[in-house]
Parts: sequence; structure tokens; C-alpha cells
Amino acid sequence: MQDPRYPIGKYEPQPYSEAQKKIWLQDIQFLPQLLELAIEKLSDTQLNTPYRDGGWTVRQLVHHVADSHMNAYIRFRLGLTETNPTIRPYDEKEWALLADIEKIPVNISITLLYALHTRWHATIRDLSKDDWMNKTVVHPEHGKQMTLWHLLGMYAWHGKHHLTHVTALKEKMGWQEVDS
Repeated sequence: MQDPRYPIGKYEPQPYSEAQKKIWLQDIQFLPQLLELAIEKLSDTQLNTPYRDGGWTVRQLVHHVADSHMNAYIRFRLGLTETNPTIRPYDEKEWALLADIEKIPVNISITLLYALHTRWHATIRDLSKDDWMNKTVVHPEHGKQMTLWHLLGMYAWHGKHHLTHVTALKEKMGWQEVDS
């Protein structure tokens, strides 16, 4: 049985290739649209449903993706403008419990993701192989240096990972044909 925490498996780094770069850049570019389509007809009750036992609600997932990808965007900009900067980790579980998560409609985070991913994609789409492979950041929680290439793959995976949490829950619950 598949682990519901990792419906597409855990992130596995890939070697640099132009074909892989194109796929991952498209993942970054189109995630906001795909996430919006996945949640567009969900009711408040459905948005407040955990994607698995003990997991976050769909609402928390959507806001989490915005939080995570804001951090990702900053991490890329730091990696592009500084020499091997140490990035700042954050407690994603605590962020998911902050008051705005329940008070702010998910469309606010979707709107944020559209703007953010447009900026992010524009920042990274024309990077050279040298930039992808030689620009790095240090993640203190993992105690290691990461290339921008590694980060690109990780965040492309991250978006699909949470998108699949939503779509798998909809399928499991039979919400595919539900109209608002």
C-alpha cells in the first residue's frame, strides 16, 4: 500500500539535463493553475478535510504551498546574488497553525502563488547550466550545501506532491463531480 504522506514518492534528485530542466520549469510555471483547478469547486467543509489521518487539511496545504514557495523564491534569489549563503529554515508545522490559515480564504494564497510563480519562473528560466550546477545555498537543518539545480527539482516535486494530496483526497472521497 502506498504511503499517503508521499503519494508520488519522496524527492529523488536527478542529473542535470535540458529535458529535465524544461519539465521542472513547467512544473514551477503551471503549479498555481493546477492547484486552483484542483480546489476550485471544494466547499468549506471539503477544504477543512485532512488529506490523510493526522495530516493537514486541504486549506492548510494550499496556504503551506504559498508559504513554502515564498521561502523558495527568496532562497533562489539569495543563491543567485550571494556566494553560498546560509538560508533560513522555518517551522512549517507551526506556520500551518497561525491564525491567518483559518481566517484567510484559500484564493488569497492561490493569487499569491500566481504572482510569485510568475516572478520565480522569470528569475530562473534562462539560467545557464553553470548557474544551476555551481550556484549554491547552505541549508542549516540538513547541514549541507545544495545547488540551485537540486532546489529546482525539490520544489517542482514539492508542488506536485501537495497537488497530488488534494487530487487523491478528491478521488478517495468521490468529490470529482461535486458542484458548488
